[in-house]
Amino acid sequence: RLSYLPSINLAPQGTMTTMGGNDMAKAYQLPVAASWEIDLFGKILNAKRGQQAMYLQSQYAQQAVRSQIICGIANVYYTLLMLDRQVEITTETAAIYKENVRAMEAMKLAGYVNEAAVTQMRAASHQVEASLLDLKRQVRETENSLAVLLAKAPQAIERGKLADQVMPEELTAGVPLQLLENRPDVKIAEMTLASAYYTTNQARSAFYPSITIGGTAGWTFDESTPINPAQFMFQALASLTQPIFNHGKLVANLKVSKAEEEIARMNYQQTILEAGQEVSNALCLYETVDKKLIEDRGRVEQLEKAVTYTKALFQSAEATYLEILTAQQNLLSAELTEVSDNFQRIQAVINLYSALGGGRE
Repeated sequence: RLSYLPSINLAPQGTMTTMGGNDMAKAYQLPVAASWEIDLFGKILNAKRGQQAMYLQSQYAQQAVRSQIICGIANVYYTLLMLDRQVEITTETAAIYKENVRAMEAMKLAGYVNEAAVTQMRAASHQVEASLLDLKRQVRETENSLAVLLAKAPQAIERGKLADQVMPEELTAGVPLQLLENRPDVKIAEMTLASAYYTTNQARSAFYPSITIGGTAGWTFDESTPINPAQFMFQALASLTQPIFNHGKLVANLKVSKAEEEIARMNYQQTILEAGQEVSNALCLYETVDKKLIEDRGRVEQLEKAVTYTKALFQSAEATYLEILTAQQNLLSAELTEVSDNFQRIQAVINLYSALGGGRE
C-alpha cells in the first residue's frame, strides 16, 4: 500500500574544487529529493492486488498444513484403537488355543486322538502367540508415532476403545460447491489465478505512459562566499515516459503473462474437479464399508454358532478336532476383518473431513 506514497530521500553532498593553483573551494549541499509516480493506468494497483493474492496463498497453505496434521493425528489415533481391539481378540484366541492344546493332550492320553492332531494344535497355538507379539509391537510403534506428532517423547497414550467411537449414521450425498471452495488447495489455486490475472494487467499497463513528479529542496553552503553562507534551493520536475520500442520485451512479457494466467485457470478448474472426486470417493467408501460391517457382523454371528455346533458334534464323535480348529480360525479371521472394516469406515469420515477443507480455526 505504501507504493502509492511519494518516495523521499536525503542525499547530503560535498565538493572540493581547485583550479590553476588557486585556493580550494568547498561547497556542501543538504538536499531532500521526493519522487511520486502517478498510477493512472493501474500498474501499482495491479502489483498491490497480486501481492495480496500471494499473501492469501500463504495463509491457505498454513490452513492446509493444519488440516494435514489433524487428519494425521486422527488416523494414527484410530489405528491405535484398531490395534488394541485386534490385540484383545488375538489374546482371547490365544487363550482358547492353549486350552485346546491342553484338551488335546488329555484326549491323546485317553486314546481319542493321535500325536499328529496334538502337534497340529500346538503349531496353531504358536502361530497365534507370534501374531499377538507382532500386534503388541505395532501398538508400541503406533504410540510412539502419535507421541511424535504431538511433539512429545515416546510414551504410553491414553485412549478409549474402538467400540465406543460414534460415527454418523448417514452422510449427505450432495455436496454444494461452496463447501469445496473451503478447501485450502482450491483457495490456493484461486489465489494463483488471481495473482496471474493481476500480473497480466500489470504487463498490459507497461504499454501505457508513466508519469513521475519529482522535486528537490535543500540548502547549499559555499565557504568562498562568507557573506551569504547558505542558500535555499528548490527544483521541481515532471516527466512522462511512453514506451515505443523495447526490443519486444513488453510484448513478450504480456504473452507470457497471458499463458501463465491460462495455465492457472486450467489448474483451478482441475483442482475443483479433483476436490469433488475426493469427496465422492470418501462418501462412497463410507457407504460401502458401512454395508460391509453389517455383513461382517452377520458372518461373525454365524461363525460363532459354527464353533459351538462343531464342538457339540465333536463331543458326539460326529466331527474331528481339526474341524473345530478350522471353525475357530475362521472366526478369528472374521473378527479381525470386522475390526479392520470398522477402522476403514472411520478413515472414510476423516477423508471426508479433509476433502471438505477441514482444519479451519
